Parts: sequence; structure tokens; C-alpha cells
Amino acid sequence: MPTPAAAIATRAYAPLPPSGKWKDDADTHRPVSILSTLGAVVGYDRNAEIYGEDASAEHVYVVLSGAVRICKLLGDGRRQIEAFCLPGDVFGWEASGRHRFSAESVCDTKVVRIKRSMLFARASDDAELSHALWSLTVAELHRAQNHLLVLGRKNAQERVATFLVDIAARSGASTDEVLLPMSRQDIADYLGLTIETVSRTLTHLEERGAIALPSSRRVVLRDRNALRQLNS
Repeated sequence: MPTPAAAIATRAYAPLPPSGKWKDDADTHRPVSILSTLGAVVGYDRNAEIYGEDASAEHVYVVLSGAVRICKLLGDGRRQIEAFCLPGDVFGWEASGRHRFSAESVCDTKVVRIKRSMLFARASDDAELSHALWSLTVAELHRAQNHLLVLGRKNAQERVATFLVDIAARSGASTDEVLLPMSRQDIADYLGLTIETVSRTLTHLEERGAIALPSSRRVVLRDRNALRQLNS
């Protein structure tokens, strides 16, 4: 039976196009498949710390299953979640030798842990791996830029709608039902809102018929057009 890392690599791997190069706008499936074969699979229980703020940045990680939150505890005790990493996402990138944020498992999670020094050493002599790192870095930059726009320019209803559309797209759900691995407090800390505002906004979207809430972690996207309009 193949390992989780091998399963991702087998599923995502595809030969290079005839030109021998990837397009600049190519998705990250192939780069993730390359990285997933270079490390060891590690499991974390719910709410376990993967690495702490200011810890030595010795590894890069690929999420195989579950979810990871990248977060920082502010001086006044508040928490800001910078990103949620889902299966296929890569995290742990740092420009310096230490982590600026902490990484924690949201639920039972498996990741591939890859030695950073080995990865960069191989990339210096491997054009395909080097391009994979470039593609994944650009994808991470795009996610950060989009999140900045959400926090800086959107109201509470638009933020929650954007979050639901994004999670549904990234989770690859084949139906309109999305299972959220994160709590409402997690969502609030990610969107820069209070948990009360998140709960009220979800109730309001349900009353409008845009979503249904069978439970606190299950969301049915009943009117994707309405959600997309709020996300535009």
C-alpha cells in the first residue's frame, strides 16, 4: 500500500509539456508532488505545535491530510492567524533562519517534513526542483496578497463569504457541502473579526439562503453566485 506522500506524488505527477518547461501560471500540483518525495511523513494530534515562533527554520512541510494554522500571539494576548494550510499546501518558508510565526495542527494532521538545507542544496543543481520551489513561493505570495485585500478592504459579510468560497475551492469538494476543520474562533482570528461577528454573519448568510448550516463545522453552499458576488 503506498504511503500518503507517494499517493500525492502519484496522483499529481504528470510529465513536462513538450516545451520541457512549465508555464508561469501553472498550478502547484506538480511542484508539490516533487517535494512530497523528498522527506519523511510525520503525524500531529489536534492542536499540536509543529514549530514555534522564533524557532530555527530547519524544515519545509507539505500537508498530506488535515489542516495547519500559521499564527502569531500578539503582545496583548490576541491571536492572528496568517494562513490555513490544507492538503497539498506547503509551509515553513522563511527568508531568514528563524520562524516568524508558529505552526499548529488544526486537527489530526499528517505532513511531509523536508530538510531545508538538503532541499536548497539539491535545487542549486536541479532545474526542475528549483522551478518547483519558485512556483510554490509565488503561490504562497498570491495567497498572502489576497488575504491582505480581504483584511484591508472587505466588510464582515464579504470576509466570511470570501473565506467559504476559498475553502470550498481549495478543499476540492465535489459537492456543495464543505466540512470545516477549523473552529469559529480560528475563523475569527483569521479574518480579523470576533467570534460573535463570525457567528452572526454565518446566521445572516443562512437567512439569505446563501448557505445552510447543518452543524457548526458543516456548511452547504446553497447559492454560490450570491457568495461570489460578495467575494468580488
